[in-house]
Amino acid sequence: MKHYETLFVLKPTLTDEEIAKNIEAVQNVITANGGEISATDKIGTRDLAYEIQKHKRGNYTIIYYKAPGSAIKEIERNLRINENVIRFITVKYENKKEQKQWEKFVSEVK
Repeated sequence: MKHYETLFVLKPTLTDEEIAKNIEAVQNVITANGGEISATDKIGTRDLAYEIQKHKRGNYTIIYYKAPGSAIKEIERNLRINENVIRFITVKYENKKEQKQWEKFVSEVK
């Protein structure tokens, strides 16, 4: 299992309940595809660097997890079809140095 981090930006017009449901949906996709969630960092609403879909702000969330490589396509497919997600990025931590940094991030979130 490889170490991953997925950051996604939700629309700023969502309520707290809708944000929680969207985060839970992403976490369910990760676990359904054989992943183990290590930490979830709900950063909150921040300004975007540039306007996306007429939004100047977005609600940021980072999920740190371990998953097989085959699960990433399904996770990203679900993020693409979710109309509340305006941007996302998945980062893979490959070598031991990067994995130590990943573990540091996870410990800071917890």
